[in-house]
Amino acid sequence: MVGYDPKADDRDISNVEVAVAGSVSGLVTRVLISPLDVIKIRFQLQIERLSRSDPNAKYHGILQAGRQILQEEGPTAFWKGHIPAQLLSIGYGAVQFLSFEVLTELVHRASVRDARDFSVHFLCGGLSACVATLAVHPVDVLRTRFAAQGEPRVYKTLRDAVVTMYRTEGPLVFYKGLNPTLIAIFPYAGFQFSIYSSLKHAYEWALPAEGKKNGNFKNLLCGSGAGVISKTLTYPLDLFKKRLQVGGFEQARASFGQVRSYKGLLDCAGQVLREEGAQGCFKGLSPSLLKAALSTGLVFFWYELFCNFFHHMRKADS
Repeated sequence: MVGYDPKADDRDISNVEVAVAGSVSGLVTRVLISPLDVIKIRFQLQIERLSRSDPNAKYHGILQAGRQILQEEGPTAFWKGHIPAQLLSIGYGAVQFLSFEVLTELVHRASVRDARDFSVHFLCGGLSACVATLAVHPVDVLRTRFAAQGEPRVYKTLRDAVVTMYRTEGPLVFYKGLNPTLIAIFPYAGFQFSIYSSLKHAYEWALPAEGKKNGNFKNLLCGSGAGVISKTLTYPLDLFKKRLQVGGFEQARASFGQVRSYKGLLDCAGQVLREEGAQGCFKGLSPSLLKAALSTGLVFFWYELFCNFFHHMRKADS
């Protein structure tokens, strides 16, 4: 079970083990979904319509984008920015799951509400994600810059990127896009945790025998469902975040088509709506939903798997 459950007294894992389980689940998942993440970011940053009918559009579909990136940049392009992405996943997973466990336990200790309630999981999930975001946002900016650049590369190494960005844009560059990130991540993560818990309960109610027998499949399926629903509800803010994170990075985006400069979240949203229409706020939604289904499902799957592993190790030692 994700989060503190007063009725699950048998799962006596420590906070360190919770953090390790969160880190490893993020690490494994990141390796698998990186290609979809790169394609999603390219779609989000493209000003032109994602359509074959637009002659200026570089990308117009998942398969077409995958083929073009492979032809122009080689297979390693799908793991551009993989080192900062892994640092992001490891750090984010550890802080988020640990914070969630601590917050849900605090709610239970305070006797405010049942720690398993939808509202409690929504609030604690959102707050834990905000804490994790503040901790790792600079790495997220670096990951986006690496994934967004074409050839020739502006940043050759992670160290080169950090030094160049700091010298040319100042220290605040590492927190570009923070406002829309926090605004988006609170409901996104809140829905992830609360919907995941609700879907598990619904699964166990609909298939009581299967729910007990196929726990890993249940976790994967319910995690995927939670990821798709959460991402759909909060997607426009994710797109605005990515646009803001590459501000001041226009020279590396020239080969991909038009570029824009934004003064902030409201200006970014206004320009996107004026120039690209409402559908512009959902560019890259298809690979994003596919990524959300895989990543959220796998994160919860691996997290629960490793928590159970630590629990069984403790039982074997006792």
